[in-house]
Amino acid sequence: MAIMSPTEQAHARRTLLLAQAIERAVPAPGEPFPCPYLSGRTARNTTLLVSSYLPGVYHSLMDLNFRRLGHLFYRPRCDGCDACRMIRVPVEEFRPSRAQRRCWTRNRDLSVELGQPVLTDEKHELYGRYLSLRHDGTMDGSLQEFQRFLYTSSVETVEVVCRAGEKLVAVSVADLEPLAMSAVYCYFEPYLPSRSLGTFNILWMIEECRRRRLPYLYLGFFVRDCHQMRYKSNFLPCEILTPEGRWIRPGSSDTLSAS
Repeated sequence: MAIMSPTEQAHARRTLLLAQAIERAVPAPGEPFPCPYLSGRTARNTTLLVSSYLPGVYHSLMDLNFRRLGHLFYRPRCDGCDACRMIRVPVEEFRPSRAQRRCWTRNRDLSVELGQPVLTDEKHELYGRYLSLRHDGTMDGSLQEFQRFLYTSSVETVEVVCRAGEKLVAVSVADLEPLAMSAVYCYFEPYLPSRSLGTFNILWMIEECRRRRLPYLYLGFFVRDCHQMRYKSNFLPCEILTPEGRWIRPGSSDTLSAS
């Protein structure tokens, strides 16, 4: 068994204390709603709303299977289902596949800028085009939704803006913690499929994590039987959070609970 560093030990203690506090103080999950990932199922979420977080707390929440949406942090607590599991990439161990290396090469002409999230009409128009062709219709694409979803945050959040010449082709939002980056959302030009901009975005974030010496890039939820999420498991090695709170690698002797 690997020996944890003092920083890792502190993170483990904080995560355990936070789990105990949530168990005592957080109310029951909300009302059921149609599952966005698995057809014919319903979902329920446990939610937290806190105006600000100390560094490290958000990382612990991710290790407790919480995801951020604006000021809210939510964790699926569905009846009879625990399919939504956090997935992350151990940055230093990641090695791109041949297809991922080709994707990186195809996008060498892009200019990429990292900065504070700024809502603009140009970005909203791109978001609308992305939703029209790449989403399931559960989001309406309104300016209010756009702002609440991606441009409202109570943690340290950055924005990655990609351009081909002057043309905006991709924007992604990510959260920063002392030991991790969390990929919140990426929207991109849907009429440029050959670029594989979603894949390029993750590859770029992995490199940014390396530059910042962040051990992990969190990719949000992974649902084994959801086709739209399978791409996340292509960034190897990856680790998936079990319902018991352990991180395992797909194909290991450990297995996830059946969904």
